[in-house]
Amino acid sequence: MNLLHLNDRAGEYPPSLYASDASSGRLDPLQGDARADVVVVGAGYTGLSAALHLARRGYAVTMLEAQRIGFGASGRNGGQIGSGQRQEVDWLESQMGRNTARHLWGLAEEAKALVRELAQAGGVPVRDGIAHACRSTAEVTHARHMADHLAQHYNYDRVMPLDRDAMAQALGSDAYVGGDLDQGAGHVDPLALVRTMAAQAQAAGVTIHEASEVTRIDHASHAGSPSRVVTDAGSVTASHVILACNGYLGTLDRHVAARVMPINNYIVATEPLCNNFPEVLPDRIGVADTKFVVNYWRMDDQRRLIFGGGETVTYRFPRDIMGVVRPHLLSVYPQLRDVKLTHAWGGTLAITMNRMPCFTRPASNCLSASGFSGHGVAMATLSGRLMAEAVAGQAERFDVMASVPTQPFPGGSMLRGPMLVAGMAWYGLRDRLGF
Repeated sequence: MNLLHLNDRAGEYPPSLYASDASSGRLDPLQGDARADVVVVGAGYTGLSAALHLARRGYAVTMLEAQRIGFGASGRNGGQIGSGQRQEVDWLESQMGRNTARHLWGLAEEAKALVRELAQAGGVPVRDGIAHACRSTAEVTHARHMADHLAQHYNYDRVMPLDRDAMAQALGSDAYVGGDLDQGAGHVDPLALVRTMAAQAQAAGVTIHEASEVTRIDHASHAGSPSRVVTDAGSVTASHVILACNGYLGTLDRHVAARVMPINNYIVATEPLCNNFPEVLPDRIGVADTKFVVNYWRMDDQRRLIFGGGETVTYRFPRDIMGVVRPHLLSVYPQLRDVKLTHAWGGTLAITMNRMPCFTRPASNCLSASGFSGHGVAMATLSGRLMAEAVAGQAERFDVMASVPTQPFPGGSMLRGPMLVAGMAWYGLRDRLGF
């Protein structure tokens, strides 16, 4: 099953709010045989960041994108630029020690700064503030502890604990018992970000081909020899290969695929709320809650509520995405029951067993980073910079991320489908029961 073609029309963005504002210009597909220093497979945050940073170092870079720039999760997501890694620092400390946890925190802070830098260079606005909405008093207690811990041990004092009343005021909803507000996090139009990254990469000399699905990679037969990346209409021979495919990797590398599971998620957008419902996100922050199948939302500049949530147990998108997401939206904002939903779309992201990204070397001259587990706007962008450094011979920071173990899913890539069915059914039930 190829997720590049299962749910979307070839060469078309999904019917998202973001794509409705995107220009329709297309880039030519690869035709014939070409050469480059580096070939990057996948034109999302990871691949574009890698290509941009490599080009700025003087490398000749060719990118191959099966569909459109930002076609995958990079152009469809909730736009949240989160702090830290996907796992909190107490988990990282318990698994790897405080020194490594601090190093990983520092990389994540750099990731946020990099996204803001790239967005600013392209005139893409970033709004500050992400609230984490808790469903139990135990979660609120843990959130307060983590805010104190970050301030004391990580010199990060941007997280403000919120009690029930403060959370209700920040959200315009009494659905949660408290949580925190991270003023150092933010949110952005994700497709606008990815498209400005592409423009910056092209300005730096990167050649980008859309509609150029990679069908085979012939890795270097021995050290120092080039690899060949093949499409239906041509090939690129290069000294280095970067895999930046995330949930759309398919069968290009089974070692990575065994550790990175694609999952689907769904988003809706409301009509502009104008001056109605002024209590909803009055400060235009973004929000994510503590459900396993997380609800996440933000307000855009037209006061449209962009709300993601809901699970399905197959890889095929449901016919009625609005019908899947609407109950989750109304569980938070019942006052919006009569507000029209104007857009609904699905997308495929990728998770790992421990929710930490999978950084690996599939071959001696090939690097891969994927499995950002819903935390990819910042970390995927940074991963491209780290892979560019590694290609240039400075692999220390890539190796720090690669040192975080990512185990294969039981049964590897062959059993991911049945595991998705069982796992999403189980965790969806837990969320509905309030666990």
